[in-house]
Amino acid sequence: MPIVRLPGLIDPHVHLRDPGATHKEDFVTGTRAALAGGFTAVLDMPNNPGDPTISPQALARKAASSSGRVSCDVGFFYGATAGNASTYAEIAPDVFGLKLYLDHTTGDLKVEELEAIRDIMLAWPAHKPLCVHAEDRTLAMALGLLPSVGRGVHFCHVSEKVEIELIRDAKERGLPVTCEVAPHHLFLTEDDLPALGGYGVMKPPLKRGRDVDALWTNLDVIDMIATDHAPHTRNEKEGDKPAFGVPGLETSLPLMLTAVHSGKLTLDRLVEMMHAAPARVFHVPTQPDTYIEVDTSRRWQISGDNLQTRCGWTPFDGMTVVGAVEKVVMRGQEAVQRGIVKVEPGSAHNMRPLA
Repeated sequence: MPIVRLPGLIDPHVHLRDPGATHKEDFVTGTRAALAGGFTAVLDMPNNPGDPTISPQALARKAASSSGRVSCDVGFFYGATAGNASTYAEIAPDVFGLKLYLDHTTGDLKVEELEAIRDIMLAWPAHKPLCVHAEDRTLAMALGLLPSVGRGVHFCHVSEKVEIELIRDAKERGLPVTCEVAPHHLFLTEDDLPALGGYGVMKPPLKRGRDVDALWTNLDVIDMIATDHAPHTRNEKEGDKPAFGVPGLETSLPLMLTAVHSGKLTLDRLVEMMHAAPARVFHVPTQPDTYIEVDTSRRWQISGDNLQTRCGWTPFDGMTVVGAVEKVVMRGQEAVQRGIVKVEPGSAHNMRPLA
């Protein structure tokens, strides 16, 4: 049985729903899911339904809610609005980046006016990551602003052929750009929607096969894999207007190990995309004596019945994958053994960025 030791994974894009929507997920269940999936650190996004992280007070509420309740290390992002730039200096040292929404998603944080977008990009400290939810034309707009604002951006959940080609061009011209791709945009297409129904509804939506092919073809341009873990209840996905988002913390590594098994990428490249690049770009603190062990040959079938996430389902239900987490060790303590989470909530802590 080929057991391989890897560093603890870092997910730079999760929605743990706490506080504000804990019927979907909370810090206890979400960080247990992260550990089970091989992630020892996650960065939580600001668009919590009901309590978005767009003020120092909201950030304090989130930090208080997570205190003593997390099983993997957690850091936070701050949300940009057209009117909260005056708070950036106060909160910037405590968060891993600013999230700017240029397209509609869960919540109401979309910024539409060009002047407001440019002002936000100028106001946020240039040494701190600025993460942008941009799709298609808004991605092109954000790229066009970079020479004017004199800073870099990180593009979240890239999903289209034209998007990854524009990012490749920007990198080749020396623009300070990084990007991430979610596993569901690498392994699913719009052709899967009839079978998935509401469980396949997400933002950005699933795309055509040519878009998925382009992401794999341009894998060298993609800096990191991010789950965009966005759980909802079954009722919320089965209604007339399914909520955007799918869980991903427990399926991301098995899917990417399956890609390694099939020759689409190397194990070294997986480590770069799921540990080294997130740590470097987002200034994530080092975790001493922390690692995971994976069985690169174990063949098994994903099932929503065996997940730690509160929502209890996955769009990959029934898929056969090759590769599984055998053990997670965090700061010298065995945290996971063959799917069993062995640590109690509060064994990990809130992180502050290194820069």
